[in-house]
Amino acid sequence: MQNSALLLEKDRAKVEMPKRLLIIGSQTLASEMGFDRLLPPDAGFHCEYVPWESLAFERLSATGAEVVVALAVEEPASLAQWLRHQHLVTPTLVVLPSAADEELLRLASETVDDFVLWPGCERELRQRLARMLGSHGLESVYLQLRQEMGMAQLIGQDPAFVATLQAIPLLAASLVPVLLSGETGTGKELCARAIHHLSRREGFPFIPVECGALPDHLAENEIFGHVRGAFTDAHADQKGLAAMAEGGTLFLDEIDSLSLAAQAKLLRFLEDGAYRALGADSFTRANVRVIAATNRDLESCVQEKQFRSDLYFRLNVLQLRLPPLRDRRGDISLLARHFLASCSAATGGPRKSFSPATLRILENYGWPGNVRELYNVVQRAVVFCPGTQVLPNHIALPTPPPAFSNNVLSFRHARKQAIESFEQHYVREMLRKHRGNVTRAAFEAGKDRRAFGRLVKKYSVDRNAL
Repeated sequence: MQNSALLLEKDRAKVEMPKRLLIIGSQTLASEMGFDRLLPPDAGFHCEYVPWESLAFERLSATGAEVVVALAVEEPASLAQWLRHQHLVTPTLVVLPSAADEELLRLASETVDDFVLWPGCERELRQRLARMLGSHGLESVYLQLRQEMGMAQLIGQDPAFVATLQAIPLLAASLVPVLLSGETGTGKELCARAIHHLSRREGFPFIPVECGALPDHLAENEIFGHVRGAFTDAHADQKGLAAMAEGGTLFLDEIDSLSLAAQAKLLRFLEDGAYRALGADSFTRANVRVIAATNRDLESCVQEKQFRSDLYFRLNVLQLRLPPLRDRRGDISLLARHFLASCSAATGGPRKSFSPATLRILENYGWPGNVRELYNVVQRAVVFCPGTQVLPNHIALPTPPPAFSNNVLSFRHARKQAIESFEQHYVREMLRKHRGNVTRAAFEAGKDRRAFGRLVKKYSVDRNAL
């Protein structure tokens, strides 16, 4: 832990070093475009200018800049020639004239990392630069830290996410339960695995439990097990998941889905590690650390008498909230590129990249399903993209429900179609509002939970993808 802390301080020092930019174009032009406002020295930027007329390709290949910015608003012909010859490893951003022709746009999209049109929005240019500086700088700064600390799967450089990374080693060093909260798809299980990996329990099992998938009458049996003869089909003793996690970590996902009776059993287990298997006449002790996760506001659940207050306070000693993807938009392109590289490698096909237009669409989408939804979208794009560049038509994002058909139908069929369309859209939106929780969605809809569940099954609504 001490070495990790020293590494973090060392990396912070690296982040504070000036960001070196090589700008191809005159300083006068850069000033006219507003680069003196975008990249002030007092904000940690060191800019070196190379006019087009004195450009040397051999010098560019050996540059120590973190990002190369080519100002081609007045030199599109020079840019076209340069793009055909340059082979820079350094991330490159090209600023093109707003009247650039199709051939120049195609050449830029196929050759450099990103481009923008100018005159344009200063905010967009600033965001593009920040993203490229981040992927080359801050991401590499935290890469070594994540790998050393067993968090290589936790990818992100947004300040909100970095704060989460920094908290994980502290949680791992403790022995008390941890409560992870956040929307569906934010990576709660990955964080739980990182906490386990960094703790003294690393050499012992990590057992995940999907509480939302356990029927009420089976939850106790699955977690604590049973002895022979406990019920009709209990022909032999069966260890529960708590016993399987002996010495390690028991991860209870969607803990809010447990019945009040199961919550009472779990409370006793958290207090002294004791539990009684179904049908047993004595208690058993287990040396297990519990990490719980929820996508609901447990405090509200306590007020609504859906979650035991004593269990909530017992779990809420150490809480870590994972930010939704919409609150760490700087990570969207970074995650998308990572997923694209891993999915392309898994299929054995050629390496693919996103077009600038595709990245803009991904960055502007709301991502209600968070990182998991982004991964699914990229995975589909790899399948439907025949070439090496993912275009907007290769990604599939949710669209509003289809409008009422103008085809002539009988009254009975038209009514059935309208009802089914309404039900499907209504169920999906209610589940999205309550983050996949069927009980709360059914309650607000004024329907019986089982009846609402049948609608979910009828329309094949994936709660985990909302």
